Amino acid sequence: MPRNDQVTRQWILIQALDRPGGATIEDLLRHLPADFTCNARTVRRDLQALEAIFPIYTDRIDGKMRWKLIQGFSRVPAVQFSATELMAMVFTRDLARPLEGTPIKESLDSALAKASAVLPAAARAYLEALQGAFSAGLGPHKHYRQHRETIDQLARAITKHRVVEMRYYSASRDKTMRRKVDPYHIWYAAGGLYLIGYCHLRRHVRMFAVDRIRSMTVTNHPCQMPLGFNVEEYVKDALMVMRGPQIDVELLFDRKTSAWAKGRIWHPSQQATIAKDGCLTLELRVADTPELVGWILSFGSGVSVARPDTLRHEVIAIAAKIANQDDPGCHNSVQR
Repeated sequence: MPRNDQVTRQWILIQALDRPGGATIEDLLRHLPADFTCNARTVRRDLQALEAIFPIYTDRIDGKMRWKLIQGFSRVPAVQFSATELMAMVFTRDLARPLEGTPIKESLDSALAKASAVLPAAARAYLEALQGAFSAGLGPHKHYRQHRETIDQLARAITKHRVVEMRYYSASRDKTMRRKVDPYHIWYAAGGLYLIGYCHLRRHVRMFAVDRIRSMTVTNHPCQMPLGFNVEEYVKDALMVMRGPQIDVELLFDRKTSAWAKGRIWHPSQQATIAKDGCLTLELRVADTPELVGWILSFGSGVSVARPDTLRHEVIAIAAKIANQDDPGCHNSVQR
C-alpha cells in the first residue's frame, strides 16, 4: 500500500474523530471516500497508530464503542512562538495569496487562525504589529478561486494514483483538446500552478497549466509515478516554467544593472563573476525558450548576450521588432 494512501486515510479519520460525539468503526468506514478500499481491520490498525500521536480515547454509548479525540485538543493553550516564527506566519500568509479561494489556501488560513488563537495576548499583539510592518510582494501571478474544484480533484487523483481525463486548452494550438494524464505532481512556479504528469496522447511527461484545464474527471484507472522519476530534476533546466533544449548562456551586465542583479539567484546553474569595475558576468545552463529571451529583454539596455551567437541575434531581432511596433494595426497580430 502506498504511504500516501495511509497518511491521507489517517488524516480523514482524525477529522472524523474531532467531531462532537466521535465515531464508531462503521461511522469511520462510511466517512472514508468510496475509492479507499479498506475494512474494519484496517481502520482499527490506523486508530492504534494514531493513538501513539494523538490523545484518542474510547467510550461505550448505547452498546457501541466510539472513538474520540480528547475535548479541546484542537484548542491547546499557551503555545509559545519566537519572533521569527511569528514573522514566518505573516510571510506564509502573504505568499499563499494567489491560491485564495482554493482548498490549499483555506487549510492554511485555518491552521494560521488556530495558531493565532492560542497565542498569549502579548504575542497576538506582536503578530498584529508584524502584519503592519512586514509583507511579501508576489509579483505577477494568476488567481485560482474559480479553479477550486480542479485543484481538489487533482490533489485527490495524485494521492490515490488515479488517471485523470480532461479537456485542456492548448495555447500553442489555440484549441481545446481531450487529454488522458497520469498525474504526478502539482508545481507552483512563476505565479502559476502546473500539473506534471504523463500524457497518454504525447506519450511523454508533460506540464499542464491548471488554469487551462476546462473540465476534468478522476477515473478509477490506477497509475504510478515511475521509479527514478524526480520532479526537481524534471524542472531544473527551466528558467521559470518552460522546458526545452539546454544551452550555455553568458550575459554581460553594465555597472548600474549589476548593482541590483548580482545579489539574486536567477537559476540554480548560474555562476556569477564581478569584475574590478563592478560589472557582472552571469553564466547559466538553461532551457532555450521564448521565456529566456523575454527575461533577457527585461533588463533593457543594461545587459548584452556574449554567447551563444544564436541567442544574441534572436534578442536583437525581437528588440527591433518591439521598437518598430508603433502602428496600432500591429496589435491585431498579437495572440491573446
